[in-house]
Amino acid sequence: MNNTNVQNLLHRLLGDETTARLFSTLNFPTVLREWEEGIVTRAELAQAMNMALFEDLLERSCNGREYTNDAIARGDTVYFDHGALRTVRWVNSGALPPGEAAFTRILLPLGFNLSGRYPLDKLGMTGRAYAHQDAPDEIAQFFVSELHPERFSTAFRQAVSNVLGSSRDPLTPLAVSQLAELARDGYLPIEAAHELLPVIVGAFARQHDIPGIDDYKALLHESAEMAWISTGGNAFNHATDRVADVFKLSDDEKAKGRPIKPDVERSRPGRVFQTAYRADTVSREFRANDGGKLTREVPGPFYEFITRRRIFNQMTRQWETDLSFDAGNATAIFKMTANVER
Repeated sequence: MNNTNVQNLLHRLLGDETTARLFSTLNFPTVLREWEEGIVTRAELAQAMNMALFEDLLERSCNGREYTNDAIARGDTVYFDHGALRTVRWVNSGALPPGEAAFTRILLPLGFNLSGRYPLDKLGMTGRAYAHQDAPDEIAQFFVSELHPERFSTAFRQAVSNVLGSSRDPLTPLAVSQLAELARDGYLPIEAAHELLPVIVGAFARQHDIPGIDDYKALLHESAEMAWISTGGNAFNHATDRVADVFKLSDDEKAKGRPIKPDVERSRPGRVFQTAYRADTVSREFRANDGGKLTREVPGPFYEFITRRRIFNQMTRQWETDLSFDAGNATAIFKMTANVER
């Protein structure tokens, strides 16, 4: 039986058909097999948000949707391991809090805690992982990266300011108060959760105006990641399916002619293995120099695969899934959105 709180939240947000499809597609945390109708816990709200964000990623990724449809046709499901988003830690960010602060104010009240920090120095970024306290192995994690414009040129920094200066804050005063209540109590009444869910889901999007084409070119010259942010904003740049054997999956996808990485990335300890499709190509609008608009094809989101081996925790005397990330893996995976614009 589906958790009716999560089900009702998604029904109102996404409709019956999409909700039913998501419940049949994604793993569902065992901690949510019991619930109290009308009282939405932080874990239930986190799961509803994650399911909605996974659907949003599939709406933007043809490759991800095709893979998922194939998996369901085979009778398989998707184990949603983590979603990734990019932020910019920059003072000229309009009304949006700079960097990951725009999202920790959402994630922390929902029950996510910082679980790891990963320097991505080759990209001028820092990555941080957030795992859910109530079900870290089953509720999808977040990998939130911050780009540091101060590590780039003066022209680059000006382009960042030009692009981000129009950013709006998606959180309403009511949403802020509801998140504070959730942080304090660990739950919300169902109607408050219904009001909050579309607001926090909507935060994972582009909050600034259409970028100027010259600013985009200046950003692309020094950072494919910042160029991606200028068109994709804070939407998921990828979502990840946790699979039993990513090496076999990679071989199978290559045999199908799918646009998957040539090699599987391996973490230094040898317990986390990742690969991904190349980013989907999407059409984006830009502001032309004459004030009009033009359209270019640029990298969009992509779909990732991960295998996590289990380790024996000497402190708890239990076997546990290695939920960590790896800076080298992440740097290589991020290159999936570094396609040259056409």
